[in-house]
Amino acid sequence: MAGLAPRVEYLAGFCCPLGGLAAGKPRVLCHGAEVFLSTGSELVYVYDREGRLLIAVYKFPGQVWHLELLALRRALYVLCARSGIYCLSLDQASRSVSRDDKDDRDDQDSEDGQVDELPVPVIPVHPDTCVLPSATLHAFTVLDDVLITLSRGLTQWKVQLFECPCPGEDPRPGGQIGEVELSTCTPPAGSLEEPTAPRFLPVLCCVSPPGSRAPHGHPWGSGGITLEGALFGLLFGSDASLLESPVIVCGLPDGQLCCVVLKTLVTSRSAPGDPKALVKILHHLEEPVIFIGGLRTEPLSEDVEDVYCDCLVALGHHGRTLAIKASWDEAGHLVPELREYSLPGPVLCAARGRGGRVYHSTPSDLCVVDLAQEVSPWDLTQRDGAPGGLPSLLCPASLSVCSVVTLSVSSRAPEGGAELLALSAKGRLMTCSLDPHSETPHPTRVTSANAGQKIKELLSGIGTVSERVSSLKKAVDQRDKALTCLNEAMNVSCALLSSREGPRPISCTISTSWSRLQLQDVLTATCLLENSSGFSLDRGWALCVQVLRSSRALDLDSAVSAITYTIPVDQLGPGGQREVTLPLGPGEDGALDLPVTVSCALFYSLREVVGGALALTDPFKDPSSNECTPDVLPEQDGVCLPLSEHTVDMLQGLRFPGLAAPHTQALGPLSPARDPIHTFLETCCGPVSQPAGPASLRAKYLPPSVATVKVSAELLRAALGDNHAGVSLCSATLQWLLAENAVADIVRAQALSSIQGVAPDGTDVHLIVREVAVTDLCPAGPIQAMEIQVESSSLANMCRAHHAIIGRLQRLVMEQAARGSSPPDLRLQYLHQIQANHETLLREVQTLRDRLCTEDEASSCATAQRLLQVYRQLRSPSLLLL
Repeated sequence: MAGLAPRVEYLAGFCCPLGGLAAGKPRVLCHGAEVFLSTGSELVYVYDREGRLLIAVYKFPGQVWHLELLALRRALYVLCARSGIYCLSLDQASRSVSRDDKDDRDDQDSEDGQVDELPVPVIPVHPDTCVLPSATLHAFTVLDDVLITLSRGLTQWKVQLFECPCPGEDPRPGGQIGEVELSTCTPPAGSLEEPTAPRFLPVLCCVSPPGSRAPHGHPWGSGGITLEGALFGLLFGSDASLLESPVIVCGLPDGQLCCVVLKTLVTSRSAPGDPKALVKILHHLEEPVIFIGGLRTEPLSEDVEDVYCDCLVALGHHGRTLAIKASWDEAGHLVPELREYSLPGPVLCAARGRGGRVYHSTPSDLCVVDLAQEVSPWDLTQRDGAPGGLPSLLCPASLSVCSVVTLSVSSRAPEGGAELLALSAKGRLMTCSLDPHSETPHPTRVTSANAGQKIKELLSGIGTVSERVSSLKKAVDQRDKALTCLNEAMNVSCALLSSREGPRPISCTISTSWSRLQLQDVLTATCLLENSSGFSLDRGWALCVQVLRSSRALDLDSAVSAITYTIPVDQLGPGGQREVTLPLGPGEDGALDLPVTVSCALFYSLREVVGGALALTDPFKDPSSNECTPDVLPEQDGVCLPLSEHTVDMLQGLRFPGLAAPHTQALGPLSPARDPIHTFLETCCGPVSQPAGPASLRAKYLPPSVATVKVSAELLRAALGDNHAGVSLCSATLQWLLAENAVADIVRAQALSSIQGVAPDGTDVHLIVREVAVTDLCPAGPIQAMEIQVESSSLANMCRAHHAIIGRLQRLVMEQAARGSSPPDLRLQYLHQIQANHETLLREVQTLRDRLCTEDEASSCATAQRLLQVYRQLRSPSLLLL
């Protein structure tokens, strides 16, 4: 083995996901010049080594987990995740291009073996080719007339046998022959459901004694091994030896090595016994089993024709290796010799070769170990143990190939050497030839031929190392950038969370205005994001603006109660500003529901900044050993920092066409957009004496809805401070109410105490502020107060304006109460009388509403009129805000 010189040749490149292929799912099989390959996705590729081109691509309904090739039947069996087992005929997977086409492309292929992109069609696999539908299958193997499967339930592994059809018959399997449950399996933590992509798949291996036949007389398929009779009897018992029955050895993800005698499992259906007696546990590796195979470690004499394996080997994921061989004890009895070794891990894949060699791949190297005992006259006395013993130590030899995720040994190998067919984590299909005659034990003169070969090998090794260094450098740079961004995000978060009082380092100011968009007047909200801190808002930051309408929030049947806008914030340095304008309404129905709450927050996307750095892993490292994956990110995928919240009410949504500034005169009509068909019909009908719409009728025959609020003049003077200097208190109060409206400056300039506005739906809203005296409330005499009155022909708009006024007054009263101001002495009897009157009115409202539900149409008209009168009294209370 020391003289083996690896020579790597790249054949083709296949697509792989970000971070490289993961070990456990990809498979590579070779049949003559054809290579059948799966990268662990839904595709199975057929590649021609001689022509160096892709023949066909088959697409399955799910992820491909395992391939099994039956050369005698010229059939390929494929296990598809969550779907079942499919069978493809190799005659159907023939070359889809002619030999002339391949000859024309021979000169175009590059020397490194890379295959150019060919227009090879992707062939969807027909559901009729599914020979065994099942959602729980995890592994299978095929004999010429028996299909053996291993499925996983919630708590048990189960081995099942099915009859396979003969060539030319229906490809679907026959009835079930038998089944048995293996040891228990542990479900995923916190869930009783099977994961869609298990981390490790079980391993099945068919072991037969010398001269055995399959259950119905047909020879075995290509996946079995034959053990010597002595070792077979020691491992599986006398029953298996007498029956000359094949044995199924199962390597489970928890480390158990279980075996089932095939013929006892077949007959257990007709003569059932103790199911546990059919299963035997050979060993426990205490780590997932990656490989099970047989080796020939003893040399053969020249007259022996059949080559049987005399050693059974199993490899675990972390490098624990078990070798079992028949040996003689001191008393001369034949006993099984079990020896455990520790190889460098983690092991990604393994394959058995000639002469007792086992090839196994780790994330950093492809190694070979030799369990054969070389017999020669000068080293016979140095052998470890008795004849037939196993070596006490295994020393892996490096083949200088990195990141191989699946491996198979080709039959096209020179005498004494080996040819390995491998797939790297980058999706490269390669051959690794081990020629024992490529190196001589004595130094020789360097010739041009071997110098060129040496240079190619050195360049191949340099290319592999350079690829790894480039990948690692890219991963380190991305993680450094991610850490820098996270540190900046942590500083911004701490600055915002620590400044709960006073000016915030990052603020968002919201203002509203009317604008003309697409031939319609639209109320817009302008969010001004200001960065007054010393930090920058770079990649990953976004401004989230949520628009919540109160009517939808109170509607339990509404599917959507809020609209959220997400605007990326890129390169907003210290002192920078970013302005965003969003429409608030009216919507497609022409209505604008006020009040509207606009909330602004900063959102930092962890998945955008950190997800790429976590997903970019070292392709030469075991994918299953990664401690940080994108799955460790929180469910919300980021951090949300609230900035501000603003409520847009009716007072901000009012427009005043008679007082509009010159630059706002370009706005269209204040009424909502009308249907052009209705406009055309009204024009055709000619002028009418009076409009007949509901709004006109309501304005003509119904008095406007009125609501009043009385506020102490002393309270308003204390709250407004110096803002009312030079103007009357009535004008200052009206200006304070419309402070967030564009008309506030005009009100101050013209000293207005009443104003006529227009609501978003086109109806009038009249605001009047007058000075009144409230008597009978204070023993010291009348109290000077301001009466705020709102009138509108629309009851809904009057209520919205009244609600906006009450909200401002509530905040004013709470601010003054916090300053410690105390109200004057009041007459409690008068207050009690007002409260009693209001309670009487509320009881009358409830009575009238109940009566409306039971009266007829004639009687309900008078009841409705009385109900409106009571509502008017309630909207104009005699209470005074002090």
